[in-house]
Amino acid sequence: MRQWNIDPKLLCRKHLLGEHVECHMLVGAINKGKRINGFIKKGLIQVHTTRKQHDKLATEMERRGYKHKSPLPEFESFRAGKVDQKKSIRDLGNRCSECRKNILTKLKRRRINGKVNVE
Repeated sequence: MRQWNIDPKLLCRKHLLGEHVECHMLVGAINKGKRINGFIKKGLIQVHTTRKQHDKLATEMERRGYKHKSPLPEFESFRAGKVDQKKSIRDLGNRCSECRKNILTKLKRRRINGKVNVE
């Protein structure tokens, strides 16, 4: 599981839909009592913002013309995890050409030595 936890407008189609699925997977894991400590320790998830991020993702999906028919189930939210948004932007920009294009145009970021620079 991984949450980018950034503005969904920066995500390409694949990463937008992927993060949406990850929100559902995280809530499913929590509701089934599965351990998520490893994801929390590695900074891959941020439990307490999952519902808000899911709603932002759903709004962006609908803005792009996708049909969102999967409300996030209820779950016991708790303050845990911290996703580094600057690192997420840098990682996405350096691994996905479509996300890089969105990041560079929408955030007015620069490329240094072929990589996305995030101040």
